[in-house]
Amino acid sequence: MIKTVPNNEAIAAVAALIGEGRRVVLPVKGNSMLPFIIGGCESVELIPPPPAQVGDVILAWVDGSHYVVHRVIAVSPQGDITLMGDGNIRGLEHCRQQDIVGKAVYVVAPDGKKRILYNDSFNWKLWNKLRPVRRWILAVYRRTVLKIIIHNSSFNIHN
Repeated sequence: MIKTVPNNEAIAAVAALIGEGRRVVLPVKGNSMLPFIIGGCESVELIPPPPAQVGDVILAWVDGSHYVVHRVIAVSPQGDITLMGDGNIRGLEHCRQQDIVGKAVYVVAPDGKKRILYNDSFNWKLWNKLRPVRRWILAVYRRTVLKIIIHNSSFNIHN
């Protein structure tokens, strides 16, 4: 039996487990982290958050209104943290260190295989520099590569 729980309740349970020092695997929804995380298919493995650094992927309460799994793109000397989804072309979120629930260290595929989520990889640095043209790259990605990945795998994006 599958039970649907409101996000805030689920995240509170996740935060409690992470607060005990446990690792938690959380499904990701949406396309805001494409091409590095496929929402509706993949999950992230979260650990207790160390101080945020540029490039980290974190689960955080942002702008005092909702939770997101997005990448840190800036940390001010005052501790203000700016986030943006890898698949977003605009729109920033803001939080503070105490708003971070966990840091994503692995992306978990539907078959259970894990891949490390680097915060300083060449791929992410290049992708970050391509922000002005992400719209077109993502459009091609969604219409080609993503369809091939979903068609040739055990992903079930309708759950």
